[in-house]
Amino acid sequence: MPSGPDMMLELACGPGPVCGVDEAGRGPWAGPVSAGAVILDPDRVPKGLNDSKKLTAKARAALEEEIKAVAISWSVGMASIEEIAELNILHAAGLAMCRAIEGLSVTPAIALVDGNYRFKLPCPIKTVVKGDSLSCSIAAASILAKEARDRIMVEMDAVYPGYGFAGHKGYHARVHVEGLIKLGPSPIHRLGWAPVKAALAGELTMASIEELLD
Repeated sequence: MPSGPDMMLELACGPGPVCGVDEAGRGPWAGPVSAGAVILDPDRVPKGLNDSKKLTAKARAALEEEIKAVAISWSVGMASIEEIAELNILHAAGLAMCRAIEGLSVTPAIALVDGNYRFKLPCPIKTVVKGDSLSCSIAAASILAKEARDRIMVEMDAVYPGYGFAGHKGYHARVHVEGLIKLGPSPIHRLGWAPVKAALAGELTMASIEELLD
C-alpha cells in the first residue's frame, strides 16, 4: 500500500493542467485564512509530500522551497479577518481559494479541492475528501497555505505580543487563553469565535474555555 499521496487523481483528470487546492486556518481564533493552489510537473514531483499537518516544521519548510522551485505554477491567496466576519469562515476560505487560483500563471483545466464542499471557483473542480493524503497536488497546496499563514502569525506575535501567536499560530493553547484573559482580544482576533466573544464580555476563564470547546 502507498504510504502517502500520489498523482493518480491528477492523471485521471485527463489532458490539461490540474491544480491542487487546499486551505489552512479555518479553525484558529485569530488571523487570516489562507489557501494554496499548485500545478505540479508529473516528472518533478517532490518526494515526501503529505498532508501538511503530518509533517514536521523542518520538512514543511524544505518542501515549500522545493514545491516553489519545481512546480509548473503555484500561488497562495488569503482572506482577512474582516472578510471572515463578513462572509463566515467557510466562504472566506472559498475566497482565499479563488484568489490562489487566480494568482496562478497557468490557467488550470480543473482543480482538485480538498474536502467535500463545492466552492464556486474560477475553473471546474473535483472535491476530494482527505485529498491532502491522496493527491500530491493537494498536499503541496496544503504545505504552501500553512507555511504562508504560519509566517504571518509569527510576524503578528511581534506586533501583538502576549498571546503566543508564534507558537500556536492562533489556535487553542494555554498561553493564548491567558493572553485573552489578561489583554482582551487583539485587532487580529476573530470576534465571532466563542472564546473571543467570552473574552470581550470579560467572561473567559481557564475553566470556562473547556466548556466552550466541548
